[in-house]
Amino acid sequence: MAFFSKLKDRLFKSSNKLEEGLDAIVEEGLSDASVEKSAPESPPEQENVQSTEPAVEAPVAPSANVPDETPPKSSIEPTGATPDPSPIPTAPMPKPAMKPEIVSEQAPAAPGFLGRLMGRGRADEPRRVLDDDMLEQLEDLLVGADMGVDTALRVTANMAEGRLGKRLSTREIKELLAAEIARIMDPVARPMPIYQKRPQVVLVVGVNGSGKTTTIGKLASQFKAAGKKVVIAAGDTFRAAAVEQLQVWGDRAGVPVLTAPEGSDPASLAFDAMAKAQEEGADLLLIDTAGRLQNRADLMEELAKIVRVIRKKDETAPHNTLLVLDATTGQNALNQVDTFQKLADVSGLVMTKLDGTAKGGVLVALADRFGLPIHAIGVGEQINDLAPFDPEEFAAALTGLEASQALM
Repeated sequence: MAFFSKLKDRLFKSSNKLEEGLDAIVEEGLSDASVEKSAPESPPEQENVQSTEPAVEAPVAPSANVPDETPPKSSIEPTGATPDPSPIPTAPMPKPAMKPEIVSEQAPAAPGFLGRLMGRGRADEPRRVLDDDMLEQLEDLLVGADMGVDTALRVTANMAEGRLGKRLSTREIKELLAAEIARIMDPVARPMPIYQKRPQVVLVVGVNGSGKTTTIGKLASQFKAAGKKVVIAAGDTFRAAAVEQLQVWGDRAGVPVLTAPEGSDPASLAFDAMAKAQEEGADLLLIDTAGRLQNRADLMEELAKIVRVIRKKDETAPHNTLLVLDATTGQNALNQVDTFQKLADVSGLVMTKLDGTAKGGVLVALADRFGLPIHAIGVGEQINDLAPFDPEEFAAALTGLEASQALM
């Protein structure tokens, strides 16, 4: 729960953008409906003003009948205010059941997480009919949150299933959206597997500035705290700052950091680090790599060389290849996963910098397209700002739901 609160606070850019967009969509529907509703009501009032001679009878009969003769609009409005005596209101009387039916149909429509979310609506919440126009606006909003066109279409289609024509509030739309996001991401929310093989070699890859070095330091600290013997190899031999940063994390966590002279061959360092980890009986060897753009063939070939050299020492290594992604890169993250997966056989993802973007929906697009395990997410620079990925907490934080609404 503590990390959920932090995640929700740090994801305010994404959640605020979605929440403001959903509010605007519902309010736009309300304004359109009020225009349509007010237009036909003005002529009868003018007629009643002209026929002022039967001053007692004219306002009574027409004012009671006009709402009842406009079925879709007046019958969905507050139903307890219908007049009681005459036989005319008896025909529309069954229609008030439409309102509770909407709630009762939504609740069982989707079990599990959605079932826990729905069915807690308030009668005074502004609502809008879920129609094609509203779905198109929802799609545009999700695409703007970097969910991607294909994923946005799939999410809105699932949200609309069995609910077209029903009136939904902003809160109910957020709950439906959160439930659909959690459904997509639940299969990929898996911690990094730990094997019996010693040392278990974890290769960490990613583009420049994605947060690889910081992520390695946090993982090393967390594994050490869990009782694992960890060794770090500073394979980014081209950037002295990366080596120094790892050494700071190593000192903080009590984990040795193996280095090589600046500009030396990173594949050679990886090979020597494996031998050192075997000698020391380490449980985990975390190998940092230099940041590389996925469109630089020479740098990607260098990464492939590291993998080949590692496998000379242990043909099953690396046992995990973690791709660290920067959430602020948006849809470009999809291209990065596609390229790194082909060359380095990526086994899992870590998403960083979710606190620095209004487009956290890219993680949903990644889960929907690739289905790779998402091991952890980062929302800051501190050691506790990297935590295992929880789909329900992420979905609630992304859509701006409160913890009580998401986790009940």
